[in-house]
Amino acid sequence: MLDAKRPLPVSAPTPARAPGAPGLSRVPAAPAGQAAPAGRAARIDAATPPGRDRAIDALRAFAILGVVLGHWLVTAFVPAAGTDLRVTSPLAALPSLTPVSWVLQTLAVFFLVGGYTAAKGTRPGVPWGARLRHRMTRLARPVPVLLIAWIPAAAALAWAGFSSNGLHTLVKLVLSPLWFLGVYGVLTAYTPAIVALWNRLGLWGAAVLVAVTAAIDLGRFALDAPEWIGWATVLTGWLVPFYLGIAWANGALAARRTGLALLLGGASATCALVLFAGYPASMVGVPGAAVSNLNPPTLAAVAFGLAQTGLALLLYRPLTRWTRRPRVWAAVAMANLSAMTIFLWHQTAMMAVTVGTFLAAGPLPGLHSAPGRPVWLLERLMWLPVFALALAALVPAAGRFERPRRRNR
Repeated sequence: MLDAKRPLPVSAPTPARAPGAPGLSRVPAAPAGQAAPAGRAARIDAATPPGRDRAIDALRAFAILGVVLGHWLVTAFVPAAGTDLRVTSPLAALPSLTPVSWVLQTLAVFFLVGGYTAAKGTRPGVPWGARLRHRMTRLARPVPVLLIAWIPAAAALAWAGFSSNGLHTLVKLVLSPLWFLGVYGVLTAYTPAIVALWNRLGLWGAAVLVAVTAAIDLGRFALDAPEWIGWATVLTGWLVPFYLGIAWANGALAARRTGLALLLGGASATCALVLFAGYPASMVGVPGAAVSNLNPPTLAAVAFGLAQTGLALLLYRPLTRWTRRPRVWAAVAMANLSAMTIFLWHQTAMMAVTVGTFLAAGPLPGLHSAPGRPVWLLERLMWLPVFALALAALVPAAGRFERPRRRNR
């Protein structure tokens, strides 16, 4: 794994990185007359140190893609009173779309890769405090920009006629991804302790975390314990893939049979919990459902995360080979360089398109229509390129605030 202190050659300031990503730096600018995509991909490939773990970057890129597409596909806006929009989900009206949540709920992969890179970033005898400050600054720096940008945006929406309830709905969607950064930051801060736990307990540590999550669910669903105890699984549940990422970084989980066991065992446990224990089949929250597998994470979400961990382990070698192709690696590298911007701003991009078209042209199919028919999914798919264009427009403007200023020497 690449030492995080060894960035690629740069000709511009280093941009912000994905949560837990080791040092990816901006690609050198193209010389005059050499702007062809193939040439750029070749330069990115040539500038990458041979020891860089490209498969880990590819897993992170796929996790980001899953989060973005998941939100864009399962978040529906329908007209409410006046000029307001309320949020619903096609999963509530069309249960047949539930498998979409199995493909696009990729949070366990985020935490798996995060644990892997955090463990690789620890060095015996090197103080963790300085590295932690660097990591926390990298995570926190872009957040105030997003919050500040939404102050005039909310004022403009209020002027356009949105009620306080309508504004609350939109702002809540903007803020909802921030919980991930909080949990990720806590787990990253305690990486040395989690590594020590791994050194002491090995894979039994993961079993203990799963058992604790199961005990909390038992209390919530069978023993009439207070609902608030379920929020403890925000840490115990997501610590499972983070812990397994640390195990992976320390040489465990490398055997193919381990990946198969986690994939098949996790998938079987998830199916059993859904079919026989009453857990929801959807791996994301569904409006109106009595139980969500994510808020807070349930034992079913943890089992599903084990299956995702197994799949990631099995894909590691194929991804290593695949990312040796310059064009593929260029796409993966650029996605990682913009990961924080994409993660923080993809909801804003979707809402800019949704609200802007609603105010300008009124309700449009797939954008403001109720997701009660299968054709809605096809209509929504037609809007995904528009969301992507809006996000692409935001990335350069928002991304520059993520990058630390380069000191003049």
